[in-house]
Amino acid sequence: MKIALFGHGAMGRVLEDTARAAGHELGAIFTSANAGEAMRLLPGHTVAIDFSASGAVPAHVEAAAAAGVPLVEGTTGWQRDEAAIRKIVEGRGAALVYGANFSIGVNLFYRLVANAAQLFRGAGYDAFIEEAHHARKRDAPSGTALALQAILSRGVGREEQGTSVPIASTRAGHIPGTHRIGFDSAADQILLVHTSRSRAGFAAGALLAARWIVGRRGVYAFADILNDILALEPEKERKAR
Repeated sequence: MKIALFGHGAMGRVLEDTARAAGHELGAIFTSANAGEAMRLLPGHTVAIDFSASGAVPAHVEAAAAAGVPLVEGTTGWQRDEAAIRKIVEGRGAALVYGANFSIGVNLFYRLVANAAQLFRGAGYDAFIEEAHHARKRDAPSGTALALQAILSRGVGREEQGTSVPIASTRAGHIPGTHRIGFDSAADQILLVHTSRSRAGFAAGALLAARWIVGRRGVYAFADILNDILALEPEKERKAR
């Protein structure tokens, strides 16, 4: 694939290295300095991947849709613009796959949490979420924590009460991304924990999403296509043939 990147911060650089190692071609790399050139430079790319800033997402979606290039959207915090973004993608017959977190492990964790919520529903336990990240992370709560909140609130019946499971956020030092789901009672406490060791898992998942979205149209959540993603042939085996 020939891949264009929106954003070249820490995540963008990991994604670039991971893509090159997998044998993909890196084309245009857009930052705030040259984002205005996107519509002109995007045609000819197989796919674009966005790990930039939430405020830039609508413009990036518009540019990719206009160029006929499917987009993998890994930036968080843009959901307030979701209706407008869907209108752009669907109106142009374009393609977008998005996720608060592209890690395969995190997306499997979502499923564990959904199943756990059903088990604990009505059992007298209070659910809670704790998330911690390094001091440089801008958003709090994290997009992953908000996704977990929606899953958990729905599963334990908090949505029916018009409330959400509470989230506690910490930003300090060099803490790796950590998400804890707790179920607490007077008698005991059960914890489910996911800890990210590096950004490599996010990059690998984004590349799988990029392979999947090529040739499709519409808007897709990464969590909803996880079974398809897991069925993709591993990159190293595909390259060897």
